[in-house]
Amino acid sequence: MTTNVNQELTHVLMAEDDDDDYLIFSLAINDLTTVKVVLTRAENGDILMRLLDEKHPDLLFLDLLMPCKDGHQCIKEIRANKKFDSLPIIVYSSLSDLRTIEFCYREGTNLYARKPSSLADLKDVLEKIFAIDWKRMLYYPPMSQFVING
Repeated sequence: MTTNVNQELTHVLMAEDDDDDYLIFSLAINDLTTVKVVLTRAENGDILMRLLDEKHPDLLFLDLLMPCKDGHQCIKEIRANKKFDSLPIIVYSSLSDLRTIEFCYREGTNLYARKPSSLADLKDVLEKIFAIDWKRMLYYPPMSQFVING
């Protein structure tokens, strides 16, 4: 990976219980040249909430279907806590039903990324997400631009 020496590190926390999905995500992150990422994984919602108490990441990628505490519960808990008001939450899920997407939008997540079917599509999705200047402001798009596809 070629990076600018002065390029800031972006700390990404990913809540994902599926090993294969995490591996593909980490491969795509490592292939990005526009951003240098430190990736941390939480295998379930309980671990996610513990990690959030320890360190505030720059971005949170959140799977909805996780054991212990699912993504829906985590979203509600995170958004109920003022110390996480500036935390961008990108839902990263294979679910694509309108009810789930509307829930995530209504509860204050910033984007909804459907899990793509290929590494190339995932890289495209990640490039769109990392093109947003999250450190300058939180991005809350209109519902018509809330879902990102590869």
